[in-house]
Amino acid sequence: MIDTKALVNDFEQVSKQLSIKKVSENTLSDLKNLALEYKSCKQELEGLQAFQNKTSKLFGEYKREQKDISELKAALDANKIAINKAESALNITETKLQDFLYNIPNLPDSATPKGEDENDNVEIKKVLTPPQFDFAPKEHWELGVANGWIDFEAGVKLAKSRFSVLRGMGAKLNRALINFMLDYNEKAGFESVLTPVIVNARALFGTGQLPKFEDDMFKVDSQFDDEQSEHDLYLISTSEITLTNLYQDSIISSEKLPIMLTAHTPCFRKEAGSAGRDTRGMIRQHQFDKVELVAITHPSQSEAMQEKMVQTASGILSELKLPHRLVQLCGGDLGFSASNTIDIEVWLPGQNCYREISSVSNTRDFQARRAKIRYKENGKNALVHTLNGSSLAVGRTLIAIMENYQQADGNIVIPEVLRKYL
Repeated sequence: MIDTKALVNDFEQVSKQLSIKKVSENTLSDLKNLALEYKSCKQELEGLQAFQNKTSKLFGEYKREQKDISELKAALDANKIAINKAESALNITETKLQDFLYNIPNLPDSATPKGEDENDNVEIKKVLTPPQFDFAPKEHWELGVANGWIDFEAGVKLAKSRFSVLRGMGAKLNRALINFMLDYNEKAGFESVLTPVIVNARALFGTGQLPKFEDDMFKVDSQFDDEQSEHDLYLISTSEITLTNLYQDSIISSEKLPIMLTAHTPCFRKEAGSAGRDTRGMIRQHQFDKVELVAITHPSQSEAMQEKMVQTASGILSELKLPHRLVQLCGGDLGFSASNTIDIEVWLPGQNCYREISSVSNTRDFQARRAKIRYKENGKNALVHTLNGSSLAVGRTLIAIMENYQQADGNIVIPEVLRKYL
């Protein structure tokens, strides 16, 4: 969540920053007023509680001096009623404020360039040169079917469209990529973690998937208990959710920072807003494998950590000899929770373009405020910074290998670094 203190104290600046993410000034004005109402309710309650404490201490003095306590008792009884009303008003206002805040995106940071959409993103650099073919390169779905690696019809038969089945070398190469990526990330200092792929709503609120993106989540029809809302369960769309929420409601000693984690999980997305996009092949699936990087850092470390995570994901592509480029996202193309994002796009010869294969985002203290992740330093608690990034989307990496390593006869050469994993 954004910091309401910043909203109240520097409304114009916050409004300017969030206008890039299409948040209107009227919406923020309503939020500011609600934040001020909450502050007023809290101050009123604290005043009543202070009066209650101060007045209660007078009972002993009155008894010792044999004074009439009836007026004192009446005042306390009336104040208790006022406290109950103030607590109720505060709780109602706090719930409204929290619900409002949960739907407000993170502020772009100073390093994020201005811009409306993906057309305004800024290329940082290219890594490796795209291969030149003396034949017309094919796209991955044609190569995958011809080599017996991908069975799209089986995916539809077993589930529905945008599911697929990997067979033979396709399945083996998928597994090899996962192991190679995890090994590479471990060598870079990230601890391997295996997490559930089903999470509760609390975790999704913590990292920002709920409530705004509920339509893109697969909800589990759970019968584990009779209670509903708090225990609703969902399939994860990324292990960023589970890795980050390992530390929800935690206070971490500053000496233990940074915490660097990596995990492989299947991921599930309805792709609710992608009708008609990438309908062929494996670019945009409802189920896909991904190896993720997550870091929890001291605020002073987060920019350097983002650079390290980008280098790690880019390093995997370089080891695979896959051409790619780094792109700085503009404010209008940032995700909901991100303050700064660098995309990595891999070259696909069949499509003759670069396609996103990783997004490495610094969320600053946005997720930490939602998930209540803090660190202790010099006896004081403060919010950590959290970062996340794909390292990498396994299916898209497999696609890139098929298209970049294809031969004139339709065969596909296996990258040298993967051969020991097969």
